[in-house]
Amino acid sequence: MEQHTVSFTVPKDDFSSALAWVARSLPSKPTQPILRGVMIEADDDGLHLSGFDREVSTRVHINAEVDEPGSILVAGKLVSDIVGSLPNKPITMRYEDSTVTLSTGSSRFELRPMTIEDYPVLPKLPENTGTIDPHLFSQAISQVAVAAGRDDTLPMLTGVHVEIDGSNVVLAATDRFRLAVRQFSWNPSDSSSKATLLVPARTLADAARSLDPHNNQDIAISVGSGENIGKEGLLGIEMNERHMTTRLLDAEFPKFRPLLPQNHTALASVEIDPLQDAIRRVSLVADRNAQIQMEFSEGSVTLSAGGSEVGKATEQLQCAFTGEPLTIAFNPGYLKDGLAAIGSQRVVFGFTMPSRPAILIPEPAELPEADAEGNFPTPSTEFIYLLMPVRLPG
Repeated sequence: MEQHTVSFTVPKDDFSSALAWVARSLPSKPTQPILRGVMIEADDDGLHLSGFDREVSTRVHINAEVDEPGSILVAGKLVSDIVGSLPNKPITMRYEDSTVTLSTGSSRFELRPMTIEDYPVLPKLPENTGTIDPHLFSQAISQVAVAAGRDDTLPMLTGVHVEIDGSNVVLAATDRFRLAVRQFSWNPSDSSSKATLLVPARTLADAARSLDPHNNQDIAISVGSGENIGKEGLLGIEMNERHMTTRLLDAEFPKFRPLLPQNHTALASVEIDPLQDAIRRVSLVADRNAQIQMEFSEGSVTLSAGGSEVGKATEQLQCAFTGEPLTIAFNPGYLKDGLAAIGSQRVVFGFTMPSRPAILIPEPAELPEADAEGNFPTPSTEFIYLLMPVRLPG
């Protein structure tokens, strides 16, 4: 087969950022070695970099001076590490005589290319379904993805459940020990759109983390339109010059709404930062992920942990509390995750019994009054983190 020379020069920062974004989605132990590759296509428009492991695809465009157009397939993480380590000078990449040369200043690397003919074709984006503000997307995904399971033998728990009903979207995720639910509005292409999807949580979380915090351009979400929403089994995300797709999970998410308590025997409002600090301190004497006990009463909450050979710690914080005093215990890691996801200065806990799940929500403008039986309805909220308690000792 006739070989073509490929040559281009590209700004280091742009190249490094694009390579890092594509490489982060590549598998470290792929089923086929070719899937470790990043495809670099050089043409009159600049460079198109892409990666695909048959589950997740990524594609990004950057500007470059292309002397000789063509395509190069190289080991993605290796090239990303090399470019990331180079000084901030323009980088020239050249493919000739079965060798890829990377050079800038006095640095020069010679790499073996991968065989382009064996590389899989990237999937096309489905039809656009709607757009969402990037900061809202990032916040909502980070709030729910933390509660998703990581056990691949239970695929229905490794995804984020997505319900689309016109302009309303509900996200939910659970690993059986906690459940996170977030509601928000977006801009649907069709106001009558309805769909239920299960998207890999890890991929969504990576997409949210990789957003440019200075970007204010809406993100386009593509899962099809009309009756074809979700039918391709693919979700596409477009952000600036970056496109990605992921396979949807073919599994049934548990029915989660019956798990959310409607009423509570007690409510507590606590400032989050001092509470997080106190959890970290008292956890120092606890065994790994051993429970943190929280004793709520009027005006205060007392945290305690330990009691083994290492020792015991207690700390008391101010707390606005209404209802029957109670003592409840949580896994400290799950508790800290929930507090970090709240996104407000104070958290409101809703309790029923020490043996039943509690809810954590951002503090509303006004807490509800108790009904005739002394129960408090769940305050109106866009985000709920439901946390299973740990059995109290004794």
